[in-house]
Amino acid sequence: MPHDPFRTLRGFAAAAEKTAEPQHVRKVLSELIALKGLARVQSTEQLQQAWRSVAGAELGRKSRVLKLTRGVLNVGVSNSALLNELAGFHKQALLEQLHQQFAHLKIQDIRFRLKTDLK
Repeated sequence: MPHDPFRTLRGFAAAAEKTAEPQHVRKVLSELIALKGLARVQSTEQLQQAWRSVAGAELGRKSRVLKLTRGVLNVGVSNSALLNELAGFHKQALLEQLHQQFAHLKIQDIRFRLKTDLK
């Protein structure tokens, strides 16, 4: 059987390889957080705060960050008129502000999506 360096990450470690020693709580909690995806909730909130600081109060109320995938920030907007305005007139300025203020997020593009259920 070929050696699989990611075997333990996938949870396929053989019972003989595991020790009966107790694990530190911090290790167990970090594995649980990673498995359940709980860290994404915080990162989405951080993206939302970054978006609101760049977009301003009024646009922040009418839009919401949906996700960040491969450098593309997906933003849901409340109506089609706002979607067209943001995509046509404000996209480049918002992207430049995100680059200046939040360079660590490495956002390369913004896509606006119609989400009428925003409140």
